[in-house]
Amino acid sequence: MSLKNTIKKYETNSSFLLIIGLISALFFSATFLINRAISLDGGHWYFSASLRFLYTLAFLCIGLIFFKGISYFKLVLKEYYENFRFWSIAGTIGFGFFYALICFVADFSPGWVVATTWQMTILASLFVLSFFGQKLSKKIWFFTVIIFLGITLVNISHFDFDNLDALFLGFFPVLVAAFCYPIGNQLVWEEKKKRKEKLIDNTIINNAFVKVFLLTLGSFPLWIVLYFFTDASVPSSGQLISVAFIAILSGVIATSLFLYARSHANTPSKLVAVDASQSGEVFFALAGEMIFLNAVFPNEIGVLGIIITVLGLIALTKFK
Repeated sequence: MSLKNTIKKYETNSSFLLIIGLISALFFSATFLINRAISLDGGHWYFSASLRFLYTLAFLCIGLIFFKGISYFKLVLKEYYENFRFWSIAGTIGFGFFYALICFVADFSPGWVVATTWQMTILASLFVLSFFGQKLSKKIWFFTVIIFLGITLVNISHFDFDNLDALFLGFFPVLVAAFCYPIGNQLVWEEKKKRKEKLIDNTIINNAFVKVFLLTLGSFPLWIVLYFFTDASVPSSGQLISVAFIAILSGVIATSLFLYARSHANTPSKLVAVDASQSGEVFFALAGEMIFLNAVFPNEIGVLGIIITVLGLIALTKFK
């Protein structure tokens, strides 16, 4: 059996989707590390955010044309043009607001703190799914709360509550971002479902790379507006290179893997499991900061939080 057929066989399996989600979390964690390094080097958060999407757009343009051909790429642009309002709204919320806030807080909190606080998106996803009419069992809520408690313990074990800037400017923007990301992704999921019900061909948006491209393109009105409300100077060559790495690792690879897993999650419980897999970012980011930025190993409370989070994540997929 070929690799393609094997993937096809298991692409809706909960464990397979969880693995894909965790791999995407590994690549996503690079965002927190590199953004923190850029901030410590004096780079402005606006360029960390906007340049990532500019690079991502360029990489995806080249990739789509090279692998799918110019005719296919024209169909992608046609999709964006015909549904400009939808992709602008979904892209601005799910990609624009989300990442602008994530980059902003890098000036006030270490990468692992941002990654930890970001895990509130797990709970935010439940509220978003409920808002869109998805029915979730009490077990899903219970195990997701367990995951969140574990993440909270990890956060408490490192957070310096005497630093009000880190506490407020490093917390509340991430809280808003935690809701923006699942809202944007769910809008795409709902659009796909609506087209299927109306027997409208949605083949073009079944491609994970195309969805990333359209959401990225849809976020650009926000970056143009933000430029006139920031005091960003010209980015350094180091920032240009660093953001390019983020664009490849997170903007292209991680986001595409995550959206692939989410698009094949055919039940609400699987959607939650894929969203919950992003808790792996905490551990990947913490390990990365320990290696590259000399972060301290978690204390007893932090280790307990890691154990609770892992057990909650396993339970979420086993007892759905």
